[in-house]
Amino acid sequence: MRRAAAFALPALLLAGCAAASQAPAQTDALTIENRYPLEYAKQFTVDVCAGGYDLITIDGSRYLVVPEGAAAPANLDADITVLQQPIRNIYLVSSSAMDPIISIGGLGAVALSGTQAENWYLDAARTAMEQGEIAYAGKYSAPDYETILSADCGLAIENTMIYHTPEVKEQLEKFGVPVLVERSSYESDPLARMEWVKLYGILLGRTEEAERIFDDAVQRIAPLLDEKPTGKTAAFFSITSNNLATVRKGGDYVAKMIGLAGGSYVFADLTDSGNNLATVNISLEDFYAGARDADVLFYNSTIEGELRTMDELLAKCPMLADFKAVQSGSVWCTSQSLFQQSMELPELILDMNRVFTEDDPDDSELTFLTKLH
Repeated sequence: MRRAAAFALPALLLAGCAAASQAPAQTDALTIENRYPLEYAKQFTVDVCAGGYDLITIDGSRYLVVPEGAAAPANLDADITVLQQPIRNIYLVSSSAMDPIISIGGLGAVALSGTQAENWYLDAARTAMEQGEIAYAGKYSAPDYETILSADCGLAIENTMIYHTPEVKEQLEKFGVPVLVERSSYESDPLARMEWVKLYGILLGRTEEAERIFDDAVQRIAPLLDEKPTGKTAAFFSITSNNLATVRKGGDYVAKMIGLAGGSYVFADLTDSGNNLATVNISLEDFYAGARDADVLFYNSTIEGELRTMDELLAKCPMLADFKAVQSGSVWCTSQSLFQQSMELPELILDMNRVFTEDDPDDSELTFLTKLH
C-alpha cells in the first residue's frame, strides 16, 4: 500500500530535518520517512515525508506535494517547486498523461488542454472539450497565457518538448504557474510507462485508485509471462513520405512489448544513435535486409496515418511485395488512438500474442490491430 516503506532514507537528506507538522501551521523543515515503492518506473521517484508531504524527483527537478490544509515548510530548498493540494485547473500539454488521469477519475482536475478537441482519440477528453469543460489553451510552444491565467491554473503538465522553447516554461513560472515536465516517454518498459499513473495518483490525491489500476494492468498480461517464446519474428514500422522506414530501436518499449507477447523484434540490435528518440529512420534497403523474412509486420499508423488494405501499403512501398509477411498475409495496422491510450498497452501486448499464436485471429478479437487484406 501507499505508505509501505521500500527502504529507509537517511533523515539528513534535506537540510534541517525537524518533523513536519500535520497541522496547517507552517513547518520549519521536511522529514523523509521512506521511499514510495515503484516496481518498474525509473524516470521518477517519490520520497514520502512526515505530515503527508510527498517529494517527487523527475530528472533532477523536485516537486513537493503539500496536503490540503497544510503549508509548505518555511526553510524549503529554493529549487523545490511547491504543488499545493487540491491541484486544480491543470493545463495538460503532455497528451500521454491524459489517459492515466482519466483512468483514476481525475479528469475534473483538468481545465486546459494543449491538444484540440478533434485531435483527441480519448472519448472522455474530446467530450469534455466539446462540452466546454476543458478549454484549448495553445500547444506547448505557443500557450494562450491569458486563458491560462484567467483559469487560475494550478499546474502545467508538459513533456520534454518544452525544453525546445525554455522561454515558455520560464514565462509560465513567472506568472506563478508551476510546471511539471513528465518523462514517461523515456521509460524503456511498457509497464514502467504505465506506472506513471501512480505519480498522477499522488498529485491528485487518488493513490489507491492509481495502484489498483496499475495492478489490474499488470495482471492482464501476467499469464503471458509463463509462456514460452513463439519463435515468431516481427517488425514494427511505418513508411515516410520521403521513402524511409521508421522503426523502433532495440531497447524501446515497443520492442519489449513484442517480446512480452512471445515474439522476437527483428531490429533488436538497433542501438541508440546518440539521441534519446525511440525511433530511427533507415533506408528502405536496410529495412528490406532486416525485415524481409519477418513472420509478422505491424504497421504503425500513428505517424503517417492508418492503412486499410494491402494495396495501400504496397503503394507506399512496392518492394514490400517480396516480404514473407506480405506474401503470407500477416500484416497488421495499429489504431491511431494507440499512443494516447497509454493505460491500454496490455491490450496491444495481448493483440500481438494472438497474432503470434493464432496466426489469423479475427479483427473482432483485437483491440488495437486490424489486418490488411
